[in-house]
Amino acid sequence: MGDLERWRLVLGAPAAGMTGLDGDAAAMDAALAWLYGRDQELAERGVRGAGNEDSAVTPVDWLDDVHRLFPKETVERLERDAVERYEVHEIVTDPEVLARVEPNPALLRAVLRTKHLMNPDVLALARRIVAEVVRELMARLATEVRRGLTGTRLRRPSNFRQARDFDFRGTVRANLAHYQPEQKRLLIERPRFTARGRRHTQPWQLVLLVDQSGSMVDSVIHSAVTAACLWGVPGLRTHLVAFDTNVVDLTSDVTDPVELLMRVRLGGGTDIARAVRYGADLVDAPRRAIVAIVSDFYEGGEAGSLVRTVAALVGQGTHVLCLAALDEAANPDYDRELGGRLADVGAHVGAMTPGHLAEFVAERIGR
Repeated sequence: MGDLERWRLVLGAPAAGMTGLDGDAAAMDAALAWLYGRDQELAERGVRGAGNEDSAVTPVDWLDDVHRLFPKETVERLERDAVERYEVHEIVTDPEVLARVEPNPALLRAVLRTKHLMNPDVLALARRIVAEVVRELMARLATEVRRGLTGTRLRRPSNFRQARDFDFRGTVRANLAHYQPEQKRLLIERPRFTARGRRHTQPWQLVLLVDQSGSMVDSVIHSAVTAACLWGVPGLRTHLVAFDTNVVDLTSDVTDPVELLMRVRLGGGTDIARAVRYGADLVDAPRRAIVAIVSDFYEGGEAGSLVRTVAALVGQGTHVLCLAALDEAANPDYDRELGGRLADVGAHVGAMTPGHLAEFVAERIGR
């Protein structure tokens, strides 16, 4: 395919006079027009015309065409735009489409957003998408979480020498006798290293409170998988709670993240204060507890009540994390005014990847 044909495919009908298309190129143009022709903004910019209302192409036909005509990376982009940008719900609610579609994260998000539209037969097919994507995500995140939990640094010496366990302060103290003031140089004869291990007396608690509003879908997915990865870690009890204006304790399903995600109900209002009060009631030993609130912190309830509850948790010695994102990108998007108020009363406010959360937990339970 030449450069003119490529530009013709990019620009669509407004560039029809540029060059003709036939064969697969014409089929590619039709497939792109079926999707992007519904975008009025593109039409106004002279890129791809709008107006495919009379098209007899069904989502099944379109999906077959794009899988036949385009490379895998392009197919994934087209499917993502169809379900997320143009909300072509048939992609995830039509059983014929679901039987053909290749599972990917965009489709998982779409299933979670539209599963309330599905009848039981379609829901069973959609579960295949959820299971496949969760399996891949578990394989990736389990390694990341394990790395964060490989052991925290203890204050006892070790004869096992590796760079990450080098004890700088201990080495300086042990070799002060070899300091050469004229050269301003310290000779190291006995480098010190610290041991890594786990020291558990009483168990710690991790309470994950996850906002299930539509904008938090990526964090909901990663919270479910992270909780499954952390389940059974020695010295740690994990709770997972989803909330909107209601609070749903999902801890009993933590070991089955597929079932857990199928129970999540995205959308609705947000009452963070109510969820945090529920989480506070779960805490048995305040000084051995971590309460992680995963939300954009656009509070639909009483912000003052939320701040007071977080302040009370911090005051009793509980570690409170206010995470604007818990996913692989960790790009925070949150109400910064409320985030500032929560930071002022002692909460840690920001964003984390699952691996960073595991490191934070490991540092606490290894003390």
